[in-house]
Amino acid sequence: MFRSIVRATREAARRAVAWNLEDLLPPNELGLFTFSSNEDLKKWNVYSDADHGGLSTAGLKLVGDFNRTAIFSGILSEELGEPGHGKIVRSGFSGMRTIQGAGCFDLDDFDTLALRVKGDGRCYISTIRTESWWGTFEDSNLWQSMIFAPKDEWYEVMIPLSRYLPTMKGKVVDIKNEMNRSRICGMGLSLSVNGGLEGAVMGNGDFRLELDWIKALRREDGRRREDRGR
Repeated sequence: MFRSIVRATREAARRAVAWNLEDLLPPNELGLFTFSSNEDLKKWNVYSDADHGGLSTAGLKLVGDFNRTAIFSGILSEELGEPGHGKIVRSGFSGMRTIQGAGCFDLDDFDTLALRVKGDGRCYISTIRTESWWGTFEDSNLWQSMIFAPKDEWYEVMIPLSRYLPTMKGKVVDIKNEMNRSRICGMGLSLSVNGGLEGAVMGNGDFRLELDWIKALRREDGRRREDRGR
């Protein structure tokens, strides 16, 4: 009986230690944005080339009565407005981005950005804005990755943060800095007339992207734990 008690005590201690270690691990996911209320939508601004003299449009609105989502939609146009109205060097783009002050996120414990969306056959650009390593918003860096979701189907797009490339004015730049994942200060989605993968919808016309949520995931550590358990 004594041996049984000792064995049971050791097993209980082992489980307690294991539980405490698991409790210290960061969560496997972190919810960043949902699109189910007007308060959610107030965290975002929409924009298009119309702000600079173009004719594209963009809007963000709620749909549904219960399980509500949001639709980012509009019209892409390469045409320009009347001469003298604004200064623009290219047209045919629209986007949405978080407002300044919508909150900063520490994603140092995560490796993937996930978005639940319903696409329209077009490619979209996911943008992450980070503070510079010197901690200033004015010197913030932009990182971008292309996303594509099947048309008219809900799909969870998962983008490893390592696939985001540093950009400036829409072009990839060659810099040696790593993404400052601990200070994510903004996110966005955008599209353009001619941007996309082969086979994707391109050109002037309507666009429509339905949004449910955006999360950060920790997948690499999870895979390592699964491998150790095999």
